[in-house]
Amino acid sequence: MSNNGTDLTTGFISCIVAILLFGSNFVPLKKYETGDGMFLQWVLCAAVWLVALVVNLILHCPKFWPFAMVGGCIWATGNIAVVPIIKTIGLGLGILIWGSFNALTGWASSRFGWFGMDAEEVSKPLLNYVGAGLSVVSAFIFLFIKSEIPNNTHSVDTTPLITEHVINKTQDRDPDYSWVDKLSTMQNRLVGCSLAVISGILYGSTFVPIIYIKDHSKRNDSIYVGASQNDLDYVFAHFSGIFLTSTVYFLAYCVAMKNSPKLYPKAVLPGFLSGVLWAIATCCWFIANHSLSPVGPGFIAAMWGVFMFKEIQGRQNYLLMILAFCIILTGALCTAFSKI
Repeated sequence: MSNNGTDLTTGFISCIVAILLFGSNFVPLKKYETGDGMFLQWVLCAAVWLVALVVNLILHCPKFWPFAMVGGCIWATGNIAVVPIIKTIGLGLGILIWGSFNALTGWASSRFGWFGMDAEEVSKPLLNYVGAGLSVVSAFIFLFIKSEIPNNTHSVDTTPLITEHVINKTQDRDPDYSWVDKLSTMQNRLVGCSLAVISGILYGSTFVPIIYIKDHSKRNDSIYVGASQNDLDYVFAHFSGIFLTSTVYFLAYCVAMKNSPKLYPKAVLPGFLSGVLWAIATCCWFIANHSLSPVGPGFIAAMWGVFMFKEIQGRQNYLLMILAFCIILTGALCTAFSKI
């Protein structure tokens, strides 16, 4: 009982830390120019890999499984869209949408045993499906919440950088502005929500290779027999996949830009900090793998968007957000109780 109690306490503490950091890790970038996000992506992923290296050394270099890198490749692919998403629909709403679809994809893949994983058994299947259904409803509601971006771009501290498109169009455009800044308001909405859904689905699939290895480690006829059941032992391989993929994408971007990529020096330190925060959050997520809730990261991000950056405004939007949170919280509780 003592060990179980300690594990549960560790799990909840890790879960809380992950929620706080996942909901806040992009905040350092809010005030800095990031352009199309490709340079930022590479800086962020470099920081992620360095954290993984430290964790790997602390764990005394557990066995490296190359297949776990595939999850990192999937994550890096979804992460390419982060800057366009935040520029079009905002930090809070972006994380709310991709977080919801992340959770739904993770639930479905584990519940039904997709991609060769062992299907999860629950003691109350109906309650489990109700929880998932409520999550779908909440994700649908998030799509109707509108984000508003302040028009004042001349203030000393509001030259937003993960800045949204709703800026005075009569002003001269910086030639370094990304393609996102050329979209209309309706196109912004459509592109932002669509990319957030796609990123969420990719994020929800990122841990599939690790779960696959762990499930097949129990099978004597598998090449993964004897593989570790400790999620942290796969951090280095997973994060190496992230850094490798982001490097390939950045090199391809440099080729496409004819060796004239858009670089933003002022975004280096904020980007690095963002990567470190994300990496720590993911390590905590690994530790708290069985205690996670889809509500937390989105809630924290929404609070940043509402109170700090004033992205989500208006009574209707507030009511929709509160309704969606109540529904998703109910769904999370249903899913949790279905396993008891």
